Amino acid sequence: MPIQWNAYLMPVLLLLGSNIFMTFAWYGHLKYKASPLWIVIAVSWGIAFFEYCLQVPANRMGSDVYSAPQLKGIQEIITLLVFAGFSIWYLGEQIKWNHVAGFVLIVVAAVLIFWE
Repeated sequence: MPIQWNAYLMPVLLLLGSNIFMTFAWYGHLKYKASPLWIVIAVSWGIAFFEYCLQVPANRMGSDVYSAPQLKGIQEIITLLVFAGFSIWYLGEQIKWNHVAGFVLIVVAAVLIFWE
């Protein structure tokens, strides 16, 4: 039986969701610098739990159609897109030309993983 398109799409969607959770876990606390560090760590771990609930199945399902390096490349590209949006929308920070240039180089590196 041929692999259907959702076998390729579902891992990407799950990785997108997991990266949204992880970005909040890693960087969301930057808006709350007055909060005690132990609270920030506990909240971040709680958010990261949901990231793992999406990321682990994404990699498990994705390994049926992608290699591990390809999954990592997909994850890196998604991470950059999510982080750029998060920086602008949530943290109110600008993305400068050198950030974009660095991100583009990382995307090029991730895309090279798919060449055979």
